Amino acid sequence: MITRRTFNTALAFAGTAAAIGASPWQLISAANAQEPAQIAKPSTLGDMALGSKDAPVTIIEYASMTCPHCAAFEKEVFPQIKSTYIDTGKVRFIFREFPLDQVALAASALARCVAKDDSNKYFAIIGILFNQQADLQTQAFQTINRVGKQAGFSEAMIKSCVQDDLTVQKGILADREYANKTLKIDSTPSFFINGKLVKGETSFDSFKGMIDPLLKS
Repeated sequence: MITRRTFNTALAFAGTAAAIGASPWQLISAANAQEPAQIAKPSTLGDMALGSKDAPVTIIEYASMTCPHCAAFEKEVFPQIKSTYIDTGKVRFIFREFPLDQVALAASALARCVAKDDSNKYFAIIGILFNQQADLQTQAFQTINRVGKQAGFSEAMIKSCVQDDLTVQKGILADREYANKTLKIDSTPSFFINGKLVKGETSFDSFKGMIDPLLKS
């Protein structure tokens, strides 16, 4: 059960960084890298980011709310990346939606509607949704309604967001298509670390091995 205290705690967790601004680990070679401008192109709805805009390293994650590997990254790896690199101004972290199914699309739409332009609130909502992934996959409607209400939305507002007004969903799907066709994203989670494509769930130590050399260069 999600309580308002749980939501507020998650929001506070995500907000700290804003003060300063299904497969093995696989690094895609530089020869296959996309153009920097193509990768940096903001999403249709605007990028949700934590960390300093001047950070020397930028990590972009493409994830689906129903992807178990994405949830594992969120729970086990992201907190360490946040405390070690994002909170210290070394990494700017951008999250982009890549829904693999209708449930993931609805959950992503809810996060966008609740957060609007507030990245802190957005990261809090997706953190809660990832933590509730088992419920999301078995009781999608009830879970989305529960999370939305804890975030202050009425049932009518939630319905409008995920069922009636399709503007947000269309934006998310347009970005998914761009990521797939232009950036060659075909699985989640996928990451760009200063422009290099990395696919798959991995450990904090693996991320550290990728990030630290970039901080020294």
